Amino acid sequence: MNRRITRTVNVGGVRIGGGSPVSIQSMCNTDTRDVSATVRQILELEAAGCELIRVAVPDMEAAEAVKRIKERIHIPLIADIHFDYRLALKCIENGIDKVRINPGNIGSRDRVKLVADAAKAKGIPIRIGVNGGSLEKRLIEKYGGPTAEALVESALGHVEILEDVDFSDIVVSIKVSSVPVMLEAYRMFSEKTDIPLHVGVTESGTERLGTIKSSIGIGTLLSEGIGDTVRVSLTADPVREVYAAKDILRILGLRKNGIEFVSCPTCGRTQIDLIGIASEVERRLAGVDKNIKVAVMGCVVNGPGEARDADIGIAGGRGEGIIFRKGEILRKVPENMIVEELLKEVDKL
Repeated sequence: MNRRITRTVNVGGVRIGGGSPVSIQSMCNTDTRDVSATVRQILELEAAGCELIRVAVPDMEAAEAVKRIKERIHIPLIADIHFDYRLALKCIENGIDKVRINPGNIGSRDRVKLVADAAKAKGIPIRIGVNGGSLEKRLIEKYGGPTAEALVESALGHVEILEDVDFSDIVVSIKVSSVPVMLEAYRMFSEKTDIPLHVGVTESGTERLGTIKSSIGIGTLLSEGIGDTVRVSLTADPVREVYAAKDILRILGLRKNGIEFVSCPTCGRTQIDLIGIASEVERRLAGVDKNIKVAVMGCVVNGPGEARDADIGIAGGRGEGIIFRKGEILRKVPENMIVEELLKEVDKL
């Protein structure tokens, strides 16, 4: 996969762009002013594999909480700022690692300059977050809605403002809920500049639909070499966002660590509760960071053969199943012991 060459931006030690690995982001859904709850969620996200975490900063109390949150976490912290530039200034003062501003509502050029100057003094990058739902009114009127052209013009306009005040540590996101428009906008923007891109589909929906939309949108761009950091946006526990992002990167070959899980769709030959077993295995392997392939197959007729490249796997029979490794049968076990016996073999690998 030939990745687009972009400039490098350093976010609290995590490099974005410049050929660095595609990093995984998420966003807390806790009240940032509740430091204990926010830290607890961030630590859970860290354990799941999150590499950059963003928090909403709606008021000065939240901006003050940033300092205490930073002291208790281990990954870079990003402030999400809307409307009030002074919140960005306070977060920068309190040690934030990156600031995300929305050009549609942050205010005048002078206010953006104040934020840029403060960020530059501390070596803090800025993400310009263009969003279809908060696009500037003049662009909505000019293009008749949040079209790809309108989104790109907004992004380029605000990049120009930052570059005019000699600020270049920029990341850009261009998010909209329509996958086709999102794809067109990112492609257009990537042809015009070497700025690294934060890729995602905004307001994508619940875990099921949101994962599908994000996989199509993010996966398509990454397969074209576009995208330097990703966030899967779901109406769900943020940990699920991280798992989905990891899966997208693994499936595309952009990440090697972690379980590659495969299972068959079942058929009339299946005589065990394969759906339940597969779901349980997937759940229990979610946090395992081994670079192995695990297969859960429905029958012994095709299972070991079809999944012969799996490091370890199971294939069902009548109320029982076999454990196999690289297509070779190890032993037969009762159905109620299949999951535990498989996990024992995973532990040995």
